Amino acid sequence: MSHIELPPPVAPDWHRWRSGLFGGWGNSLITLATLGVFVWFLQPFLRWAIFDAVWTGTATDCAVDGVGACWAFIGAKLRFILFAFFPPVLQWRPALVVITVLALLVLSALPRFWSFRLVPLWIAALVLSWLLMAGTLTPPVVSTNNWGGLPITLVVLIAGLAFAFPIALLLALARQSSMGIVRTLAITFIETLRGVPMIAVLYVAMLIVPLALPSGAAIDKLLRAQIGVTLFFSAYLAEVIRAGLQVVPWGQREAALSLGLGYVQTIRLVVLPQALRAVIPAIVNLSIGIVLNTSLLAVIGIYDLLNAARTSATDPTWLGFYTEAYVFAAAVYFIICFAGSRYSIWLEKRLNAASRH
Repeated sequence: MSHIELPPPVAPDWHRWRSGLFGGWGNSLITLATLGVFVWFLQPFLRWAIFDAVWTGTATDCAVDGVGACWAFIGAKLRFILFAFFPPVLQWRPALVVITVLALLVLSALPRFWSFRLVPLWIAALVLSWLLMAGTLTPPVVSTNNWGGLPITLVVLIAGLAFAFPIALLLALARQSSMGIVRTLAITFIETLRGVPMIAVLYVAMLIVPLALPSGAAIDKLLRAQIGVTLFFSAYLAEVIRAGLQVVPWGQREAALSLGLGYVQTIRLVVLPQALRAVIPAIVNLSIGIVLNTSLLAVIGIYDLLNAARTSATDPTWLGFYTEAYVFAAAVYFIICFAGSRYSIWLEKRLNAASRH
């Protein structure tokens, strides 16, 4: 009678926390010292952010009533921080775009809804969002020069990832190709874009591309920036995917080919599921980098969330409240990045459990 070997029992989470934080004199001292430093920094921050803060009123109230944070400034300038120079009476448009994008993100995050139907759904959502913001669907027309805030950050992030992924996949496969010309072109593209800063790519999109266009032709500034961001991150994403492709043993490809599967079927059914599962943390890390790098759009005059927050403190009525503006913007960025990080951990565990079963 054969014996079934069961995996060793896993200790509860609180046991691992206790052994990690207080497992010995050294760990205990380091933990207590870290807590002491944390409390030392946390105490003045809580006084500034909560206890001595001004929550309602005007800029005069903030100047008179205390030395804490002036959250009344955030309440007064919240719509500008979120939507920048978009006309106030039409700000329901970017608000609807943000709600739609967040709803689709939640829908796409649930494995039960994973199917190819999401691809046309996302394409339609991005196109309709652009048309809605521009006023093509519902006049009046709003120039992209007035777009900004959170919708720009989310749209640049989603569109950048969505269009960079197929380009990166083709580049990763081309870099492993046996055809020398294809491999050389892929390597040249990847290494060139990885060797220059993103600001240089944005300046090329803003200054060089218009000069290269025929006379009378023009491409919208935001669209040029989006193309530059997509191409830039496709080079980094291609290297991430290539690392995942190298994890899959070559023998599995040979076995699939011997069973009669073609190259495309082998890549789609055998190689990519394993490769992408192996690089989920790296893809999420790159996505977080895209979120943070959207702030570089400010150098070409596009008002993303961070730039809108900074500009809000230049209002003569609320002049100088830069700290509150940056703290609020940092909180929004943190929520987006932390949610993405936790989702990555959950998805990785779920996929690993499914593969074991």
